[in-house]
Amino acid sequence: MLDIRFIRDNAEAVQENARRKGYDVDIKTLVELDDTRRVLLGQVEELREKRNTIATSMKGGRPSDELIAEGKALKEQLGGLEAHLKEVEQSYMELLKKVPNMAAADVPYGLSEDENVVAKVVGQPTQFDFTPRNHAEIATERLWLDKERAAKVAGSRFAYIKGDLVKLQFAIIQFVLDTLTDEGILTKIAQDAHLPVVPRAFTPVLPPLMIRTDLYDAMDRLEPRDDRYKLEDDDLWLQGSAEHVLGSMHADEILEEAQLPLRYVGYATSFRREAGTYGKDMEGILRMHQFDKLEMESFTIGEDGLNEHLFFVAIQEYLLTTLGLPYRVIQKVTGDIGKPDARGIDMETWLPGQDQYRETHTADYMTDYQSRRLKTRVRRVNGDVELVHTNDATAFALGRIMIAIIENGQDQQGKITVPEVLQAYLGNRSVL
Repeated sequence: MLDIRFIRDNAEAVQENARRKGYDVDIKTLVELDDTRRVLLGQVEELREKRNTIATSMKGGRPSDELIAEGKALKEQLGGLEAHLKEVEQSYMELLKKVPNMAAADVPYGLSEDENVVAKVVGQPTQFDFTPRNHAEIATERLWLDKERAAKVAGSRFAYIKGDLVKLQFAIIQFVLDTLTDEGILTKIAQDAHLPVVPRAFTPVLPPLMIRTDLYDAMDRLEPRDDRYKLEDDDLWLQGSAEHVLGSMHADEILEEAQLPLRYVGYATSFRREAGTYGKDMEGILRMHQFDKLEMESFTIGEDGLNEHLFFVAIQEYLLTTLGLPYRVIQKVTGDIGKPDARGIDMETWLPGQDQYRETHTADYMTDYQSRRLKTRVRRVNGDVELVHTNDATAFALGRIMIAIIENGQDQQGKITVPEVLQAYLGNRSVL
């Protein structure tokens, strides 16, 4: 969330930012609630001090009736004020949590994803001398995909992934891990992008697949709850992406500046209801209730946060380029970047079976919006303690990138050409 002091000092700008991001938040009411809260806090502290003074004076012997009466009156008055303060603080916090992060200055204005800006196009849509098929048809025919039996076991939007498609998924995973743990490769990516970042390797993580309500809420990723799965008898949710459990892992901690940038790449099976999707999005493995992802997460000092975001975008481009897939870079507008984000970039990869680009990656820069509630801080070299800045970005959503490989690499018989960089991970096979 935003610092209330920043909100008070920039009330008009914060209100306008909320409007541009599409959030209905009353900043004037929030400031008034903060005023009331501050007054009540002062009154409560004053009464507590008087109560403590009376309690101390009673220790010397039997207190007078007047002192006892004054103590009882103070207790009743304090109880009423504390109850009022609790109500005000609850309303204040509920409204404060609704205030979205400030969008970065270069984020274009727009109310929906329909207004997102194509910033860059890399490669040309793959051409065929036959009509390309979609991945679902090919994978089902090759016995790599069985949604019918999965529906029998778990319901719709689940799948059994089998055979060479499983091998392909693990080849992609190993390729990403080898890339993100190689500081030589990361140095080259940073240099090619002209970014002054420390090319420190990512630490691979297999995180928990569940997260507590308070931390999910502090990450500002719990909403919309209708798209999440909650465990009925526990205060736990199935995470919707690995960054939810990576970004929260250092809650209530103070990191040392020398540790930063602290980078993780997490592999997790994730869960979403995907409410409201229909049509071709239901085919194959494009939108599933259960899916596997490799996510990047990092913690930096504030002044390095934006360059870290751009570095993550450069890594995403490197991964797609290395696989030889056509893609485009999308700069998301204010109404699409999301409540906790200051800036957001999507990558859309060409899918011949759908004859269109589809989102395969996203990169989110949150500044200190998440770390304020998580209380994830850094002790600077000079001894100052500050909030860290957080970034997360997709390395690969495994299902979607396999769709892209299948559809771009298909031949007329349904065989798939394996991207050269993955062949070594598949026993030097060039075709599946």
